[in-house]
Amino acid sequence: MVVVYRERADLDDVMASAETSYYVTSLTKAKAGPPGLAGHVRGHWGIENRVHWVRDVTYDEDRSQLRTASAPRALATLRNVAISLLRLAGATNVA
Repeated sequence: MVVVYRERADLDDVMASAETSYYVTSLTKAKAGPPGLAGHVRGHWGIENRVHWVRDVTYDEDRSQLRTASAPRALATLRNVAISLLRLAGATNVA
């Protein structure tokens, strides 16, 4: 098991939040050193940020007016499909 402790500060360097995350890995001891594990954790967040940033900024998802039934989830799925198709087609700038 891996424990990652993160602190976030605002632009004035005032502590904004702290969190502890726990990860389970099947990596061997040779690959499970701090540099290797940090790379895997950062790689995961790189993928998360890559998709969520596009949805938040390009598609302005946070200001969506859809709030009923399954419409928000369905539209999020369609956005993800659109992003994936663009990336598979070789687009480097989805915006």
